Amino acid sequence: MKKLLLIALVAFGAWNHYQKQSTAEPVVESVPKVLPDYTVPINKARAVANTPQFRCDGRQHCSQMTSYDEAVFFLRNCPDTKMDGDYDGIPCEQQFGKGRY
Repeated sequence: MKKLLLIALVAFGAWNHYQKQSTAEPVVESVPKVLPDYTVPINKARAVANTPQFRCDGRQHCSQMTSYDEAVFFLRNCPDTKMDGDYDGIPCEQQFGKGRY
């Protein structure tokens, strides 16, 4: 009877040891993190920003401008403009309601 109990105890211990050894650990593979490519919208925004909306075409007077931004462009970039009578750097003050007048 003692032999049978001893055999059962050894068999139970061996079974527990086998169960612990055979439990497979999950294999963890490192997955490379893929970040979104933010350069596409940035490059597109830069291209739009670098594309001039206006070009010097000989216009010189406020009456020829369609917007304040256009007048600022002409004043800063085009020769012989006559849009800043008081030379304060603000073009077409009365027409577009900008600055002091």
